[in-house]
Amino acid sequence: MIRKVVVYRLSDDQSRARMEAALYAAGRPLTVTELGRAAGITSSRKILQTARNLMKVVNTTFAAIQMLELHSERFVIQLKNEFTPQARKFSSRPLLSRAELKTLSYVVYFQPISGKELAERRGPNSYQHIRKLSQHGFVKAEPFGRTRMFRTTNTFADYFGISNEPHLIKQQLAKLGLKEHIPAVQPS
Repeated sequence: MIRKVVVYRLSDDQSRARMEAALYAAGRPLTVTELGRAAGITSSRKILQTARNLMKVVNTTFAAIQMLELHSERFVIQLKNEFTPQARKFSSRPLLSRAELKTLSYVVYFQPISGKELAERRGPNSYQHIRKLSQHGFVKAEPFGRTRMFRTTNTFADYFGISNEPHLIKQQLAKLGLKEHIPAVQPS
């Protein structure tokens, strides 16, 4: 029995639409490989071309939404920073809880910070917070003797629109009007 293989090729518009849907649904930067899978494209050159064409369309069509190409050939669709406060009022569920954001702020400010020091400052729930922050790709752990040191990642920097250099983060936060208000470690 002879089997006939039918190759179904998506049109450029269909590929671009599938890529757009993937970026919208992901809510995070996607790699060229992920975009290719979503769009049904195997050629890296064609994936980049399609993504960059989509970026032109998104950035010329929408006033509050933008598409960016990040380093390492990753792409993201997100709100422009100036629209975040208005949109936040309508978001259904935050990505991180207040406690997780607070733990993240300690990692940002004190990085690299050990798990032990983080637990002393934020309590035993900080380990669960770190697990979720790691799942989102915002924090990475590096072995340091018998413990681990935590620091932010490029994904964190891309998502929040700030640098991933510790000294630059503090300068950027100061420019935004955020003052140092992190309490000292309580003596045991």
